[in-house]
Amino acid sequence: MLQRFLRSAGIWIGILIIFYGSYALLSTILDDVVEINYSTLVQEVKNSNVTHLEVNSKTATAVLNDGTICSAKIPSLTVMHDDLGSELVEMMSEGTLSYTTKSEPISFWAILSPLLTIIMIIVIFMIMMSGGGTRGAMNFGKSRAKLLDSSFKKVTFSDVAGAKEEKEELSELVDFLKNPAKFTELGARIPKGVLLVGSPGTGKTLLARAVAGEAGVPFFTISGSDFVEMYVGVGASRVRDLFEQAKAAKPCIIFIDEIDAVGRKRGSGMGGGHDEREQTLNQLLVEMDGFGKNEGIIIIAATNRPDILDPALLRPGRFDRRIVVDIPDVVGREEILAIYAAKKPISSDVDLKKLAKDTAGCSGAELENIMNEAAIFAARRNRTVIEKQDIEDANTKVLMGPEKRSHVMSDEEKRITAYHEAGHAIAAKLLSKKDKISHISIIPRGRSGGHTMYHNDDENAHITKGDLLARIASTLGGRAAEAIVLEDITTGASQDIKYATQLAHEMVTRFGMSESVGLVCYESGDEVFLGRDLGVSKSYSEQMAGKIDSEIQRIITTQYEAAVKVLKENREKLDRVAKALLEKETTGSTYYGQCRRPD
Repeated sequence: MLQRFLRSAGIWIGILIIFYGSYALLSTILDDVVEINYSTLVQEVKNSNVTHLEVNSKTATAVLNDGTICSAKIPSLTVMHDDLGSELVEMMSEGTLSYTTKSEPISFWAILSPLLTIIMIIVIFMIMMSGGGTRGAMNFGKSRAKLLDSSFKKVTFSDVAGAKEEKEELSELVDFLKNPAKFTELGARIPKGVLLVGSPGTGKTLLARAVAGEAGVPFFTISGSDFVEMYVGVGASRVRDLFEQAKAAKPCIIFIDEIDAVGRKRGSGMGGGHDEREQTLNQLLVEMDGFGKNEGIIIIAATNRPDILDPALLRPGRFDRRIVVDIPDVVGREEILAIYAAKKPISSDVDLKKLAKDTAGCSGAELENIMNEAAIFAARRNRTVIEKQDIEDANTKVLMGPEKRSHVMSDEEKRITAYHEAGHAIAAKLLSKKDKISHISIIPRGRSGGHTMYHNDDENAHITKGDLLARIASTLGGRAAEAIVLEDITTGASQDIKYATQLAHEMVTRFGMSESVGLVCYESGDEVFLGRDLGVSKSYSEQMAGKIDSEIQRIITTQYEAAVKVLKENREKLDRVAKALLEKETTGSTYYGQCRRPD
């Protein structure tokens, strides 16, 4: 109510300012008074060119013989008399000059202007103080955590699929909050903090919401970035305020999403050790496990970058448990698909078990996106249920991007693309024991002119050296086909070369699959973290770096020659597949397809 009143008052004050400002401007424009300097006015009086003179303390207004009205600013009436001299005094005493004096009129605008300024300052100050929640100037130090209430959609463990072990770990927290005596009688201490670690889209936030729904206790949620501000000390103040609220509502749960925004290793900043983020982290460490006691407060945090978190944050007593939320397996994917399919009308020809088997590597978010895009396809085609074709098209769109059928391709461009994709398919078919071709298309999607999709029936996490070499060869099959058929090469294999180089590099530096380099890991496999890796030299010499480069080049060259050899030996099959692609543009079923694989 106060905000509404202040907003209305501000609007009316603005209207008044505009009105009176316009009035003052128009009065100045419409006035016929000619402004002259003081010396000119004195001269006009001496020349007997003035019929009437009206003077106040600041200005003198004269009416000339021709009726012109002139105005000049003067220091004071006394000064004017001294400057005009005895001749003017004599003229005034004889009555030849009409002369009047009066006090300066009080301008309404002169009174209103400072008054409006004061009112505006007061209104602006009151708006900043009331500020609407955490936006007020006096609320910088207040926590921005949201307390989940009945307005939020309740999520339980039954709404989470594909994370059986993760739910079992978190269910202990729920059990403790509901029945703490069961644990305390045995001397057990519930973990103070649980860190959810996993790739984006694996369901970390969903699991935290499920804990809130199951526990039935106050649940505070906040993002790591909400703590940090440009003003030093604000983040630490917000941490203190958050835990004060939690202590008043315990037993409760605090969920910090993307904690890496505030929990990065100390000393990684470039501006010294007393920056805002580090002060915020220090306060968080103290609140989680310091001299104060926070019994009944459980902290759940989520991140996909555990490697950059401060070690003090990960020690027992703060985050006691680290739960890895991984990509779901085939059983988990089927459960996830069943949850999303239950909310949509699905045709009987859709086999969710087969779809789960053929979407290896997809996260829960990607599976949800596939089902949502399938529903959009069905609605676009005016269907009442989601059919198999809708899911096939949705799968391809999510993985490769939308079709670009409006893109006009020349016959030569189609021919190059057809042989390029046929080269991928033939090389994978004849050289790989695991990667199977499910879908080939020369229709442009995203940034690619065509694509070849694979599926793998074996979900074994262990990949052999032979599998990786065959994958490199099939990846380079497109370039090999261009060289054989066109007797020239194009730029279309740039992403293939990049992917093949990445695989060969990991084989040599991480997996120890090079006899000449040996069983030594030369790369950590983690992303570069500036605060940690800046100034850290490589753990190997320049000679070894040259040896690694030579071995990577040898692997790629050898597998490219293997692709060229197999395509030359099966030229007839290559021509047949390319011809089919030119006629149909797409072959195979997109019901299959493996996430996170380039064409």
